[in-house]
Amino acid sequence: MIKKIFTAGLLLLGLTGFNVQAEEKFVAITQIVEHPALDACRQGVQDELAEQGYVVGKNLKWMYESAQGNPTTASQIAKKFAGEEPDVIVAIATPSAITAAAAARNTPIVFSAVTDPVGAKLVKSLDNPGGKVTGTTDMLPLAKHMELIQRILPGAKNIGTIYNPGEANSVSMVERLKTELPDGIILHEAAATKSSEILNAARSLVGKVDAIYLQTDNTVISAVEAVIKVGEQNQIPVIAADTDTVKRGAIAAYGFNYYDVGRQTGAIVSEILSGKTPSEIPVGQVEKLELYLNPGAAKRMGVDFSKELLEEAKEIVES
Repeated sequence: MIKKIFTAGLLLLGLTGFNVQAEEKFVAITQIVEHPALDACRQGVQDELAEQGYVVGKNLKWMYESAQGNPTTASQIAKKFAGEEPDVIVAIATPSAITAAAAARNTPIVFSAVTDPVGAKLVKSLDNPGGKVTGTTDMLPLAKHMELIQRILPGAKNIGTIYNPGEANSVSMVERLKTELPDGIILHEAAATKSSEILNAARSLVGKVDAIYLQTDNTVISAVEAVIKVGEQNQIPVIAADTDTVKRGAIAAYGFNYYDVGRQTGAIVSEILSGKTPSEIPVGQVEKLELYLNPGAAKRMGVDFSKELLEEAKEIVES
């Protein structure tokens, strides 16, 4: 009560800037698994909040937990966060967003790196979320990815992909991928429900495919080195949807910088901390795409990039 009276008195005196800086806000952030792309996304959220005036240790309480790839753990974290009653829950990746939305019925939720938020039933539509949830989508430009594969491997007829059938994003992307495949190209699927199954899933594609395409499946990306190993041993080029995977050994990616995805998410969180509701804020989409190439990894997988492609690259990764 004393704090409210004191704050009201300051507002009457015209010291409106005090309220933003003095009143501590509480943001709880849950992430399905730790890997470079999602970690960069989380850092982007924190950096954007700091730029907006919400600084950890000053006027922002920050709680973070990773589910380490376990959906049951994600559900436990969501229930814990709901009990903590933060001002906003930030959920990175679809499994964490779904569990947060189910558990925290009275807390605003901002998701990040969710490929199909409508399909995951997190929002009614991208323009009009319609509830307590909004955020930033990383819907993949699959047609451009297929075009990149054809430019690198003009003769490719068989494309492999690995995905977790228990991750809604991944199932949605595989179905979309089937519709985006150019004529004459066949998709070969390999399923893996946990990171320890990724190596065998990649090996199951050997002898069947000309290239392996990795979408933003969190189970796969968390153990992507296993896929890279199979690609190098069998000279099967591995092409990714996210640019951070190129730094880990994929030969190419045409995608988002996930730090930028996080910055955009942080801007939405800031709007909610300032008084807006999620239903007022359309789902954000990152428009900027960047081409990353790894010539060393390409050589190990039996590929040489054209001069034209190298000149187009935003970044050449040396490994």
